Amino acid sequence: LENKIDEIDALVKKLNEEMENAKKQIADTQLEIKKAGENREKENKEFQTLVADQRQAQEILKKALTRLEAFYKRKGAGSFVQRSGQTPPVQFNKYKENSGSSPVMGLIEQVINDSVQLEKEATAGEYKAQADYEVFVKDSTVLVADLSASVTSKTKAVGNAKGEGAEAKSELESALGELESLSEFVADLH
Repeated sequence: LENKIDEIDALVKKLNEEMENAKKQIADTQLEIKKAGENREKENKEFQTLVADQRQAQEILKKALTRLEAFYKRKGAGSFVQRSGQTPPVQFNKYKENSGSSPVMGLIEQVINDSVQLEKEATAGEYKAQADYEVFVKDSTVLVADLSASVTSKTKAVGNAKGEGAEAKSELESALGELESLSEFVADLH
């Protein structure tokens, strides 16, 4: 009976340690979920800002491109060359409109395309980050539920073991009492 009591005490100690570890892991997991949520919020805010900035830049650049196209397509557009009869002290080449305005307009178009591509990449990254976050939360929730179930079952096992230990101690005390009374009986016989 003493061995059984020692085994039960060892089992109770082991189960209590396992429950403490599980409770610590639950707390750590819940903290990780909270931190991941805060990080996700921050990333989403950065994404929203990036997309808004890119869309605003695209809109401005498209307006500039439209105006440039209108300017270069216009026949008889005015030039910025002075048309007075006075001869300047230094002779410059005659001003002529940039007939090949395509480098400037091409550059603006390229910046618009780069901005659109950046927006697409940011959106794809946002969707992936959100999906990863959802998977993490789901997996963490399952882990917490499993650990909670483990703690519950170990709590029941500890209760049962303590009950068995109390019963074994009671049986031991009863057996010792019986042995003592038998020992007194034997002593009285001699």
